Amino acid sequence: MIVFLGGGRITAALVAGLRLAKYEKPILVHDRHADKLRQLKKQYGVAVEPDLGRAVEQAELLVLAVRPDSVSGLLREIGPSDRPLNAISLAAGIPLSKLRARLGPPVRWARAMPSPVSRSGCGLTALVFERGFSPRARLAVSKMFERVGSVLQIPESRFDAFTVTYSSSHGYHALSTLARTGEKLGLSRKIALTAAAHALADGIVSWREGEVPLSGLLHEAATPGGIAAAAMGAMDSSGYARSVERGLRAGMARARKNALRG
Repeated sequence: MIVFLGGGRITAALVAGLRLAKYEKPILVHDRHADKLRQLKKQYGVAVEPDLGRAVEQAELLVLAVRPDSVSGLLREIGPSDRPLNAISLAAGIPLSKLRARLGPPVRWARAMPSPVSRSGCGLTALVFERGFSPRARLAVSKMFERVGSVLQIPESRFDAFTVTYSSSHGYHALSTLARTGEKLGLSRKIALTAAAHALADGIVSWREGEVPLSGLLHEAATPGGIAAAAMGAMDSSGYARSVERGLRAGMARARKNALRG
């Protein structure tokens, strides 16, 4: 049985995606807040368990889906395990070494960074496993996340960089900003959102499904002396690339703080 410790947003997104994919294996969720458990049970038909110890006892695969600053306390509360157990942490920034130090053998650790977009089956998940994770268990974990989107295995040293780059928040942020600007130029909210969504989503789909490289598409879109070229040039000269880099580096700094606190 898969047991999620934490009934928040990412658990809800993953459970929604798994249900959409007709995942048949039992799912149990533990959380301190009864309201979250009631909502998850009502919406997705999962089993719920308010008692942490009883939840852990039922786990074949344990998924830590709590905030990074809650990981240390949760693992202390769980205490040493006397049985082999595969566990996955979804906490950003907390390295395998810290997880292993808090709750080591016979628990075998992996880290996963799934996207909230997993709820629609279009997610993206990065995975890294410690050496003790068996090939069979790695395959089972990978296949579970493949039900909600694409899966990548990357070195743990690149996990934080992936985390700050892949976030769906970038798309939402860009959509919101572009649409608000369109409204300022006189478009209605609905038309501004439609235009901005086309600019982002449909353009990216065209790149992903086509054979033209990104540089070629940029060149095609930005006709010299044209409107798109003028808009992109103004954005670049205003520090667009520097702003994105600054944002990602701020995310990396937060991940390092999470690691220190974990």
